[in-house]
Amino acid sequence: MGPETEVVESVSDIPVQDPPGEEFSAADLVWAKYASSEHQRDDVALIPYERMEAFIAGECNNPECPTRFHIERGRKRERGTLREVRSDDYLLYRMYWCSFGPENYGEGGTILPSRKYRLNTRNRAARPQSMRGCTCHFAIKRLYARPSLVLIIYHERRHVNKSGFICHGPLDRDAIGPGARRVPYVGSEIQQQTMSLIYLGVPEENILQTHMEGIHRYCSSDAKVDSLASQYVQKLGMIIKRSTHELDLDDQASIRMWVDRNKKSVFFYQDSTDTDAFVIGIQTEWQLQQMIRFGHQSLLASHCSFGVSKLKYPLHTLLVFDSRQQALPVAWIITRSVTKQDTLRWMKALTERIYSVDSTWRIGGFVIDDPASELDPIREMFSCPILFSLWHIRRTWLKNVIKKCSNREVQQEIFMQLGKLVYSVWSEKNPMAGLEKMFQDFIDQTTFIQYFKSFWVPKLEMWIDTIRSLPLSSQELSGAIEGYHLKLKAKAYDESQLDALQRVDWLVHKLTTELHSSYWLNLYADESGSFPEVKAEYIASTSWQRALQIPDNAVIFDDKEPFSAKVTSQKDTSQMWTVWNPGSEFSLCHCSWSMQGNLCKHIIKVNMMCGPRKDFQPLLSFQSFQRVLLDLWQKPMDDSFSLDLSVAWVMQMQERIQKVTELATSEGIAQVSGRLPIQWSNKKGRRVAAKRTSPLRVLPHSNGTVQKDFTPKKNRKRKRLSSLSG
Repeated sequence: MGPETEVVESVSDIPVQDPPGEEFSAADLVWAKYASSEHQRDDVALIPYERMEAFIAGECNNPECPTRFHIERGRKRERGTLREVRSDDYLLYRMYWCSFGPENYGEGGTILPSRKYRLNTRNRAARPQSMRGCTCHFAIKRLYARPSLVLIIYHERRHVNKSGFICHGPLDRDAIGPGARRVPYVGSEIQQQTMSLIYLGVPEENILQTHMEGIHRYCSSDAKVDSLASQYVQKLGMIIKRSTHELDLDDQASIRMWVDRNKKSVFFYQDSTDTDAFVIGIQTEWQLQQMIRFGHQSLLASHCSFGVSKLKYPLHTLLVFDSRQQALPVAWIITRSVTKQDTLRWMKALTERIYSVDSTWRIGGFVIDDPASELDPIREMFSCPILFSLWHIRRTWLKNVIKKCSNREVQQEIFMQLGKLVYSVWSEKNPMAGLEKMFQDFIDQTTFIQYFKSFWVPKLEMWIDTIRSLPLSSQELSGAIEGYHLKLKAKAYDESQLDALQRVDWLVHKLTTELHSSYWLNLYADESGSFPEVKAEYIASTSWQRALQIPDNAVIFDDKEPFSAKVTSQKDTSQMWTVWNPGSEFSLCHCSWSMQGNLCKHIIKVNMMCGPRKDFQPLLSFQSFQRVLLDLWQKPMDDSFSLDLSVAWVMQMQERIQKVTELATSEGIAQVSGRLPIQWSNKKGRRVAAKRTSPLRVLPHSNGTVQKDFTPKKNRKRKRLSSLSG
């Protein structure tokens, strides 16, 4: 680093530095020694807040020790929460740690990733752990008194382990062999990218070309480097092909061994006993990052009971939605237990893991797809509204109507009647009475009627009560969840692996290797612009995105046939697809995709066009939203306080919706923030201004009660060392 100055005792005495260039590192800054009650002569520098990402990027691209820095922990506070402000008090605090630390998975005889691979018959992991005990870390503080500036505190500059030796990168002396220093650096991003391509079945020559492009970002190209890179790709491919899920012949013992060797990817584990059910919660570091990134102030969805009849234990997945509203799996829970106690245990472990990284993380809503789901643990751990998705019931009904009824007209009529049954849940009519009429009208369809009576009638009231009590999610979200379901089904029910469905270790291996690598590569291709074919396939993986590619003039409505609409095929303009019962979640199309029970792009496009038309009723999701507003408004007129409270809730919801809509339709956040009014306050008010309350903290819960914020508050009182010395 640059030269150091004498010890300073106030951040105000540290000059602001703004090195030129898109990126800069610690070597481009002049560091000062700073001492206070919280800092013991730490190296510090002051830079503009808008250049923080440029500094982090520069530190990652250190040629001697290229790495990535992850957020080890963070805290945040809002303006107006401190009565006395010191020069180093923060609005935002984050500690960044080199991704090769702080843990050291190289201890205990395990071969480090920088050394040569060795195949072990009892541990054929596809990817060795990359944690090598690196102690390099720094912290950033966005200053409370000067929010436009960031204070960088470098606690350990060197990329060394606790013994003081360089533990990763080209200068790692622990690498085996005389040519170890010339071995090309393979970071976790390049390694994950290469693994993902191998799992997807990309030809080896294409994988090698992509791998070398990543290697050349860190070192020059020569024959030796290219040869070593080729050997690395071949060796990694061999390890993946030889890897197996069976660490032990006994499935229970095998999963215990996997948990012991992958502690960083397991947030909860409960072994099966006489009193406790088997539960394992899996979340990789990448999934944790995406959950914090895309889940904050957004929706978290639950995909329940996958493989309930085929797998040894059903799979429960938590999903977030990326910038394209595509579903990303951020946690997998394997268990047969749906009790409140077990659900609360793994949810508590998951939220504690997230809060340890970002204590300000909150979700805007939780979406369930199973009415049997326990709601109390969700309300207790996430403190958010709960929504209900109809994708599962729609898909199941449609698949069985098509499978058990051969006549197309009968399929249309039965599916339309089932849709009317769901649409009538808010009317005064009894939905079960309409069901009896449907049984009489289609008495000749004995196969379907017997199936429906035996499987659905006993639990139909539970579904109807859930639809009445919870707001319903949109078709876009249903399409995203269905897209994940189809991808998971294709990976899990591979015909060559059907004999392994009754082993938990096989399911864990499948999730953490093939499925995880697939989603990692999809998001990487979308955000980096690499692999255009993978990106295009990822974007078009949901029916909603495919529906957006259909022009409006391709949809034709005929007043003479109000119960159908036609969509012109984009591949063959001479072909028309007919959508029956348009403007409903229970529309039916005769394209091949819809005939498999899926929500096709033609139905979604027709429903998009039906929205503004007055001759079609609103979709169920919009009707449930109207019911929420009406429930808030339907208060006794003589009960003035309740009426005032309802109006306040509605106004908060309206203001929030307007802001979200304005941000979505604007060109950027700068355009929105430029129209915000300037707030003036007196000198005293700057110190004791009231903390603003988020609308999410006062909105009513799904059960109609007001949910208070029970987040434990930290004690803001500080005792200086000077006051304790006496």
